[in-house]
Amino acid sequence: MTILMIFLAVIGGALLSVQAAINGQLGAKVGVFRSAFLTFSVGALITALLIFYFEPKHTLTLLDVPKWQLLGAMCGVPYIVIMVLAVQRIGAAVATVAVIFGQLLMSILIDNFGWFGNEMLPFSPYRLGALICLGIALYFIYSSSKDKKIEA
Repeated sequence: MTILMIFLAVIGGALLSVQAAINGQLGAKVGVFRSAFLTFSVGALITALLIFYFEPKHTLTLLDVPKWQLLGAMCGVPYIVIMVLAVQRIGAAVATVAVIFGQLLMSILIDNFGWFGNEMLPFSPYRLGALICLGIALYFIYSSSKDKKIEA
């Protein structure tokens, strides 16, 4: 089951890159906020259909959970707007790796401190190594993108 979840997460990441590239182009033509609005409108419609047809009954509703847990929904808006802007200026690869770097950094902090009710997973040299490797990857991807723009 773990391998399946990792595979699905990789698919999800790939789809985020496709979404960023498409939304970057759309945002350049119709505007950043219109592009973001389309993303959330279509996403809300599809999610509503998934809830209607597939979501099992739960004992709690959105009105019953601690209110701070509802704040997670607001994190998607800045992400979409930032990606629409960033992809237009720095390309899909640099923007995506920068997002992944931010995700990894924050995820390591969340795991280490057990924030938001998550299980504590201590910081380790391996996690630091992963963060450093991704930072180096970001540097090289950005540098190669910058070099290509200068040549063009």
